[in-house]
Amino acid sequence: MQQYLDAVRNTELVRRVGRVTGIAGHSIEAIGPDVTMGEVCEVVSGNSHTKLFAEVVGMKPGRVILMPYGELRGVGSGSTILATGQLPTMAVGDTLLGRVIDAFGEPLDEGVKPKSSSHRTLHAAPLNPLTRPRIKTLIETGVRAIDCMLPLGRGQRMGIFAGSGVGKSTLLGMLARDVKADINVIAMIGERGREVREFIEKHLGPEGLKRSVVVVATSDQPALVRTRAAYAATTIAEHFRDQGKQVLLMMDSVTRFAMARREIGLAAGEPPTARGYTPSVFSEIPALCERCGTTDSGGSITALYTVLVEGDDFNEPISDIVRATLDGHIILSRELAHEGHFPAIDVLQSSSRLATDLVTEEEQELMSGVVELLSVYEKNRQMVDMGAYKIGSNPGIDRAIQVYPALRHILRQSILESTSRHDAMVRMRSALGSLIS
Repeated sequence: MQQYLDAVRNTELVRRVGRVTGIAGHSIEAIGPDVTMGEVCEVVSGNSHTKLFAEVVGMKPGRVILMPYGELRGVGSGSTILATGQLPTMAVGDTLLGRVIDAFGEPLDEGVKPKSSSHRTLHAAPLNPLTRPRIKTLIETGVRAIDCMLPLGRGQRMGIFAGSGVGKSTLLGMLARDVKADINVIAMIGERGREVREFIEKHLGPEGLKRSVVVVATSDQPALVRTRAAYAATTIAEHFRDQGKQVLLMMDSVTRFAMARREIGLAAGEPPTARGYTPSVFSEIPALCERCGTTDSGGSITALYTVLVEGDDFNEPISDIVRATLDGHIILSRELAHEGHFPAIDVLQSSSRLATDLVTEEEQELMSGVVELLSVYEKNRQMVDMGAYKIGSNPGIDRAIQVYPALRHILRQSILESTSRHDAMVRMRSALGSLIS
């Protein structure tokens, strides 16, 4: 009898209906229905037989603002809006492993739709910060510049900052293939359609794909779909973390997520602020990033977010808020890329805030010595290149000149090359010799 009572309680006996009164860009303005923020609605047009779903993104006196998950063709004034009473969710489970899906869990790899009986809300409640274990376990990435100079811990959140064409996707592919994690969740937000298959086949490879879930929302899709893909990837990562798995979440890029969120905010009537970004963008980014990290389940989400720096300005608003939110940042230098130095990681401009918690005192001294030598060389590089410096004039500069070629060789790495952290540290100690005590 109880199941029948529950069925009656959960049945919507009154249908909530609204009507489209206006369309501007990719937003719909409607009178009614009686809905809540974030609720999914169905848009029904008499001239179209296709279903179109939209999400409530804002409200005005007597009006509801919605944004669609698809094209608005066929929707016109007077079209019906039906409230579904549902909030956005995502199907999760082990059947997602090795698959390439869209923001709704539909397959993009021509396989059958992943079956799952478990669904999670896209917007999870914030974790209690006191339930998060401290990050003390080092995770190997297979990239020497990161393992030696910018150590990454399980549950740490790191940003990869770079302009266009400097090698972000290539670095992500190296990390996804070689990092010591149980599962990779890769979110490709606002990517060119051409680059999706290229990344999967060229950079990720069959071995990397086997333990990965790839969530894709290309640049031609509506803003709501692009933001949903970011939340969907995070939700999938949370599912595996709660099972005790060590998860690596990679999102390319958080900048395109912010751009999509800006589009939604402007459509909802928010005022533009710095570079046109709406206030909600600067609260959504920390809320998204804070969902990663460690939990008392024993699992963790180690997150790498790429930031597409506009005009190589590393102090633009999105770079600033992401850098302030995360536990470290990796700067990719266009100058190093032009010199053929890949991955083009600028060690002097990059930082891992948990380095002192993850490595030994001896390794900290080694890292500090390397940074000091690289800094001395860069400060005097122009003088050395011009031939204006005379060997023997300054012992510190002499040491930097002596070891710089070896250090640079260690920090460079081909796409298919993978080195253990132990071997990389041994090579670095050997290159420095007795120059660092």
